[in-house]
Amino acid sequence: MWTGIIPAVTTKFDKNDSLDIKEMQRCFDYQMDAGCDGLIVCGSLGEGSMLSADEKIEVLKIAKHSTGSKPTLMTVNEATTRDACRMGEAAAKAGADGLMVVPSPIYHTDRRETVAALRAVAEAADLPIMIYSNRVAYRVDVTPEILMDLADDKRFVAIKESSDDIRRTTEIINLLGDRYNILTGVDNLGFEALSVGAVGWVAGLVVAFPKENVAIYRLMQEGRTREALEIYRWFRPLLDLDVSTYLVQNIKLAEAIELGSNDRVRAPRLPLIGEQRARVEKIVRDAIATRPILPTFKQAAA
Repeated sequence: MWTGIIPAVTTKFDKNDSLDIKEMQRCFDYQMDAGCDGLIVCGSLGEGSMLSADEKIEVLKIAKHSTGSKPTLMTVNEATTRDACRMGEAAAKAGADGLMVVPSPIYHTDRRETVAALRAVAEAADLPIMIYSNRVAYRVDVTPEILMDLADDKRFVAIKESSDDIRRTTEIINLLGDRYNILTGVDNLGFEALSVGAVGWVAGLVVAFPKENVAIYRLMQEGRTREALEIYRWFRPLLDLDVSTYLVQNIKLAEAIELGSNDRVRAPRLPLIGEQRARVEKIVRDAIATRPILPTFKQAAA
């Protein structure tokens, strides 16, 4: 169901810490105009845990305006299953095309609890679901065996695989075939994951450099691996900014430099300063100065 480059977009704030609707519209449109295949809102990069329920629905509606016929997914990452179900229901009513569901980021569920929580959200929202497995950040590993437990429910259609172990993609395919669409969620494993069977990339740095991210995916789809790898090697220092405690600040700063956006974040986060900021600025500016000329490739069907 879901394939290709799907940005996990940032949430934009104005100087008063309110949602910056116009800036989000501009940035979301930029992603879609570059050839991205949908948008995911209110995830880790979107500072979802810092947003109210009403704000999340507002961001969803803004993204829906940009994606048109392509999918907009709402991230469900509430601490309790009750609240996750409520958010799923609200997103469905607001027009979400699907959900990306994170098992509770607060309580680290075991296998039985993980399955129960995911099934409850699926039942409440009755939407297609991408399961988000990120044992590094959230300490809950949705293993291939858990995916087997859930395989009887057709609403579970995809997995954002962020275990940080490239072997996991092959393990899922060996156990479950093509039952789930596998999308990588680790920016600096994107090329590797696509090489071993992932069909999509839930990307972060794409929000600042969407044309390059899309080019890698399209070239891989055409079997033009060497050309894709050349772009990926250029991209790697940028992609590494996603694998950090400061991924939100890093990527928003990249957007500010490349797109003329802003790097406002919601407290307790604060924008980067000093040597940390200078390091990220150098990585971004060096990339801009050396960016490759992109080859032509087939465009995705509308």
